[in-house]
Amino acid sequence: MTPEEFRAAGHELVDWIADYRARVPDLPVQAQVKPGEVAALIPDAAPEQPEDFGRVLADLDRVVVPGLTLVQHPRYFGWFPSNASLGSVLGDVATAGLGALGLTWQSAPALTEVEEVMVAWLRDLCGLPQSWRGVIADTASTSCLVALLAARERATGYSEARGGLQAEPQPLTVYTTDQAHSSVPKAASLAGFGRDNLRLVEVDPTTYAMRPEALRYAVERDVAEGRRPAAVVVNVGTTGTTAVDPLADVVAIAREHDLWVHVDAAMAGSALLLPEMRWLVEGVEGADSLVWNPHKWLGAVLDCSLLYVADPDHLVRVMTTDPSYLRSSVDGEVTQFKDWGIPLGRRFRALKLWFMLRLEGVEAIRARLRRDLENARWLADEVAHTPGWRVLTPVTLQTVVLRHEPDGLVDADGRVLDAEALDAHTLAWVDALNSSGELLVTPAQLGGTWSVRVSVGAETTERADVERAWQLLRAAAED
Repeated sequence: MTPEEFRAAGHELVDWIADYRARVPDLPVQAQVKPGEVAALIPDAAPEQPEDFGRVLADLDRVVVPGLTLVQHPRYFGWFPSNASLGSVLGDVATAGLGALGLTWQSAPALTEVEEVMVAWLRDLCGLPQSWRGVIADTASTSCLVALLAARERATGYSEARGGLQAEPQPLTVYTTDQAHSSVPKAASLAGFGRDNLRLVEVDPTTYAMRPEALRYAVERDVAEGRRPAAVVVNVGTTGTTAVDPLADVVAIAREHDLWVHVDAAMAGSALLLPEMRWLVEGVEGADSLVWNPHKWLGAVLDCSLLYVADPDHLVRVMTTDPSYLRSSVDGEVTQFKDWGIPLGRRFRALKLWFMLRLEGVEAIRARLRRDLENARWLADEVAHTPGWRVLTPVTLQTVVLRHEPDGLVDADGRVLDAEALDAHTLAWVDALNSSGELLVTPAQLGGTWSVRVSVGAETTERADVERAWQLLRAAAED
């Protein structure tokens, strides 16, 4: 494809994207296909000759769109906000068009230095310590793994340069709660700690936040039994309920035993742009690392995860590689992001943030976040004042965890009388509602029974959409 052919096709594609975004509200929220239907529409072999771009574009409508769950839909209330603002889309297009090779500073100086500035912009916008430095990774899952690798090496005095964990005299332990994202136990396993050395600390039965006294007990027991506590993962806005662990209390305990404190604020980190929400990370100056994902609530296109560390020199020592073919005359003078994480080659992800922040402006983003918080509180209030419905957890951020409770299945104090029947009722009305395409919510188990999460935060969701969602929830559950 020549630049001129690309120009013509690119105009067509941008027009298609603009038209698609305009008609998203009229499409089903949840994909309406059965397993195998999408693949059946694609030939078994690649074409030997070039195809007309018009045919390729037409297949976006024929093959792809029906097989998507539309997370930009105004009645998408599923897993978590996954906004892809059109400003950041333009940045992603520029990234692909430039095709920069992000190996070292020398391979793309602008890639490195724009990234340094973007992570500093967002550090300051979120009120994080000025001394912290950051890097853009793909997801919080990767960032959690990197943080636990750094924790492992601090606890062992850099065992990677010797015999690794196999040569360590004491098992190393990691602490979090059963509310943590699934990436935390996966990271603990991949970092070599082993699932048997992951401690799920007791949570408060109302807030689902970590109980500091339970953490202290678990750590002291491991020390007494000859283990080496290495790290604690603090949840700020859990996936299930947006529970917030008491970071300051955890930091105080961690410092007594030299635990690495990693803060997982993957979704909730966007709220830190609001000064009134920074209580979420009170005590963060005592943490060692923090991750949050601008590709969620904030609005950057996937994938874009920010990992901040208090001691970048330690991270670089753990992750560094120094092959001769990557030697540069400016080594020692510049940041080499190849030494800040797992991959060597890196995309120019910072452009998504640069474009979005410049084209939208921070105040407009803050206004949208405040709108979502207010809409969630409105919904929670409606649920709480409607007979037969219950809000199950505190509404800390933009997620409301609720349940419809038919007569005879739950008593007036919220005690479940028939868990099997209640679960069957909940899953039946949620599945029926999601299958309709009218909206999407996600069920999740809480305290052994199924609940329903309504996660408010799509870029286009306004109060009218939340009101309509409440009408649909009631109609589906009460019929």
